[in-house]
Amino acid sequence: MFWFNWFWWENIWMPINCTWEHFVDREGLVFPKPHQLYATIPYAFVLLIIRFFSERYIAIPLAKALGIKNVRRVKPQPNPVLESYFRECSKHPSQSEIQGLAKKCNCTVRLVEKWFRRRRNLEIPTVLRKFQETLLPSQYWYYMAEISFYWSLLFTLGIDNKRKDFLAHVVHHLAAIGLMSGSWCGNYVRLGTLVMFVHDTADFWLEAAKMFNYAHWEKTCNMLFIIFSIAFFITRIILFPFWILRATLYQPTYYSTTPVIAYFLFNGQLLVLQGLHLYWGYLIFKILRRFIFLKVSNLASAERCSLLKNGKASSLHPYPGFLIPYTAL
Repeated sequence: MFWFNWFWWENIWMPINCTWEHFVDREGLVFPKPHQLYATIPYAFVLLIIRFFSERYIAIPLAKALGIKNVRRVKPQPNPVLESYFRECSKHPSQSEIQGLAKKCNCTVRLVEKWFRRRRNLEIPTVLRKFQETLLPSQYWYYMAEISFYWSLLFTLGIDNKRKDFLAHVVHHLAAIGLMSGSWCGNYVRLGTLVMFVHDTADFWLEAAKMFNYAHWEKTCNMLFIIFSIAFFITRIILFPFWILRATLYQPTYYSTTPVIAYFLFNGQLLVLQGLHLYWGYLIFKILRRFIFLKVSNLASAERCSLLKNGKASSLHPYPGFLIPYTAL
């Protein structure tokens, strides 16, 4: 009982002269209720069921229609010694370690290298598997759907494909659930809705770009990724820090000189999200830079080939390859 009363202590959630009694339904006004968040757990399992059937009965036929084939990987021969080393020690053993394993298994070094190469390939998701994962009016349902969705992502972290930014996604999902649940309990619904909307604006463009990338529709994929990049930088690098974060960090100080604990908790999680935005923005910028320079290099190569055929290359510039900075990346 002590911890329950401490958790819902008004000094944690509310500014001065504000109590939970102000958020009791009255005269047609309906306020969020913390117990409504219990519904997000069963909703998360419903989303998992929907995801399972959509991946099997929608994603696979759609992938086949787009020409995406399921490449079957060759499984290595069962070997308990190598499997144990692969799981517990290293997926990329050094040459001396491979020699030691070859002696231990009484086989050649080449067979051990081949076994590890095939075993690593099994860890890499196929294009069809990646394609499957991309398919997945009131504030109440908006909140319930968003929180349930992130719960479902957390439940499947152990079986989903792990990418390079796996840890960043874990931190993002936990911060998102904490922010949405906290904003719902504390009746910061308008602000929470803005944060969710800013994040949702760019995400579906990236998922669409990945789908067409797996289908090898290069031009469509590039166009969608450029749209995603523009939406990402506008919403998460400009709007989120300079409007939303500014409102949550500075405007509360105009109304109260003693910020409540929720002020530090919520703003701390929002700053974590902004840090992730900067990290992902850096990765997107690197991809865009590589994409632009690659286009320039391809155009330069085509022009150079055309000029060489006409015998005019030496009259234009003495270093035909100066327009190809991509090789230095």
